[in-house]
Amino acid sequence: MDMIVDCVFEDERWQSFGLEPMAERAARAVLAALGLGEAGFAISLLACDDARIAGLNTEFRGKAKATNVLSWPSDERGAEEIGGLPDLPEPGDADDPEELGDIAIAYETCMAEAAGQGKPPQDHVMHLLIHGMLHLFGYDHIEDADAQLMEGLETRILAGMGISDPY
Repeated sequence: MDMIVDCVFEDERWQSFGLEPMAERAARAVLAALGLGEAGFAISLLACDDARIAGLNTEFRGKAKATNVLSWPSDERGAEEIGGLPDLPEPGDADDPEELGDIAIAYETCMAEAAGQGKPPQDHVMHLLIHGMLHLFGYDHIEDADAQLMEGLETRILAGMGISDPY
């Protein structure tokens, strides 16, 4: 059994974009980079539009605007010291996988950012999926040392997929 990525499509454009297989590929790459097996974990992914993510961003972050991706870890896994490694969870089993949390991703913002940055949309979305998944594992970018750790890991994972450095 691989990691379970439960995709909920509120915006059908994500289905024709191929988000579900991309999310599964991103999940496998993140698990491999973290030294975890491909089984025993579950993520919920909401594939939505800007209006929906703006509402979520307002509700959960107090920011009344659309954003590209949001993450809600199921547990606090962050490092105890700035620049340290997060406390990685143990996998569950086939009948009861470890729930890592939820991610929401907004179509219009992702496509506009990719166009504005001159990046292939698939590469940009893959980066954002990996970014969101790393948040579920306790990685963050508030402090500079944490950002360097997270961005370095993102860059290495993406390079392994043939995607150039997003930073």
